[in-house]
Amino acid sequence: MKKSKTISKFLFYLTRSLAWVYVMTVVYGSFSWFTQTNLELEQNQTIINYPFSEKSFLILEDNMTYFVFAFLIPVLCYALFFWLLSNVFKVFYQQKLFTQENIIHLRRFYLTNIFLPTTLIIFSSFFIEVEKEIISIVMLHLFLGVFAFFMSEIFSQGLNLQNEQDLYI
Repeated sequence: MKKSKTISKFLFYLTRSLAWVYVMTVVYGSFSWFTQTNLELEQNQTIINYPFSEKSFLILEDNMTYFVFAFLIPVLCYALFFWLLSNVFKVFYQQKLFTQENIIHLRRFYLTNIFLPTTLIIFSSFFIEVEKEIISIVMLHLFLGVFAFFMSEIFSQGLNLQNEQDLYI
């Protein structure tokens, strides 16, 4: 069990860091877009450079619809994904695994993965063209959500058994 706690703690910090990287990307990209700072315009593209450099960081189409539906929403959703995933990893290094709080973390993760990608793709398809590869990514999130659902059900059963055991001791 010590190995799994060590690995889950490492993965918690890794995924929580990735969530912050995605958040900072949205903040910096939005700041640059709206203030026209560190931008280059080339052939219907907006290139956002790294701060204090001329090296390209983000290459976006030069229209607001693309910016919102192909940059802001997806990147924010992946920030949310990594944040929720870090909470799932946090579950596995806790002293007590089968708690209501841990089940809530798993439930948030599976509900988000099952419903959010499909909803966003359907909504976004009214405004931008959705590429075929995106459908594969949505399917992966659905499978991940179903797997997390099964884990949540196992944790719920474990919590029930744990509570029954506590009553008999």
